[in-house]
Amino acid sequence: MVGDSHDTFDFEGGNSVSLHKGKGKRLWKKVKYQLIGYHSLPGYLRDNEFILGYYRAEWPLKQAFLSIFSVHNETLNVWTHLIGFFLFLCLTIYTAMKAPAVMDLNSLQRLSDMVKGADLHKIDSELLNCLPPLPKMPGFHKLKDELRTSFPSVDFLSLLSDWHIVQLLTKCLPDRFPQHGVKDDVVNMVAPLMIQPITRWPIFTFLCGAMFCLLASSMCHLLSCHSEHLSCILLRLDYAGISALIATSFYPPVYYSFICDPFFCNLYLSIITVLALATIVFSLLPAFQKPNFRGYRASLFFGMGISGVAPIVHKLILYKHQPEALQTTGYEILMGVLYGLGALIYATRIPERWKPGKFDIAGHSHQLFHVLVVAGAYAHYQAGLVYLRWRDLKGC
Repeated sequence: MVGDSHDTFDFEGGNSVSLHKGKGKRLWKKVKYQLIGYHSLPGYLRDNEFILGYYRAEWPLKQAFLSIFSVHNETLNVWTHLIGFFLFLCLTIYTAMKAPAVMDLNSLQRLSDMVKGADLHKIDSELLNCLPPLPKMPGFHKLKDELRTSFPSVDFLSLLSDWHIVQLLTKCLPDRFPQHGVKDDVVNMVAPLMIQPITRWPIFTFLCGAMFCLLASSMCHLLSCHSEHLSCILLRLDYAGISALIATSFYPPVYYSFICDPFFCNLYLSIITVLALATIVFSLLPAFQKPNFRGYRASLFFGMGISGVAPIVHKLILYKHQPEALQTTGYEILMGVLYGLGALIYATRIPERWKPGKFDIAGHSHQLFHVLVVAGAYAHYQAGLVYLRWRDLKGC
């Protein structure tokens, strides 16, 4: 009879258990989604022999996806980069909404200090003469009256937001204020108002590259346990994401450092783009995904990162007296150290190689690598903000 039919299940160790069909299905469903050891894995999931347990193998997509909320040896690998993805998504929104407003509180404070130190009485009559009678200019009469009646209060600064007025002032300043000190005072007062935001595409390119890398990595660690075919696809996307992050990391420093020198700007951007594309193509080769290529993978990505040293050194030579050049270089060195340290830990599989099985859930090399990647990318984002403020205020 159907109710008396039996199923036989073979468990690790060779033991067989015969159960009624109904109970057998329930037991098999429970056993099927249990975590297993390294030596029970299919070959395509064997990557780190020093992580001995808590593996998932050949789970359905639904179960693999829901395992994001359970504990296994990939849990922190998933969440370290998933949280990083949402962090950079928030930074992208923040940059789109706030970064163009480079006249922050610090800038306004510096402007206030400049005004307090200026000799307003010397500037008064000359500044009025600097403005010709242009009745059709928006806000002109209001500005003229304000200058005549309350110049010492410096309220007129709020009226200089009209770009035509600011442009007119700066054109006549060199001729009207040849005296030492007076011209500098006026220039310093007006300069912070003359902000022409430069293009933002390099920093948004970097942010998109970071988000793609982090999301691809999270999905790879979460869903690769489904099947060999899906694992192969996700690993390729993961390596492509790493290449994209490294390449796009150099777009902001190269573009903003050499924005006034198109030849070197295009040269450096072309070199890093070609190297990134070559790395992505090489990453798509099936042989590249084998465990014995771990060291080659790390070396390739590390080498692509080292290629960005030339434009950074070139920038320091050109702008060695600019504080922004030193500040951005500090962030870039920090980024390189974090990326390099992460690659070294990933390749050497420290610390789990010292105590196999002790770091299966938390603390193994891949998790440390993920944390260092997010930290390095964030350091580079801070450098990008310095570049934006520098070029917005000073141009070439």
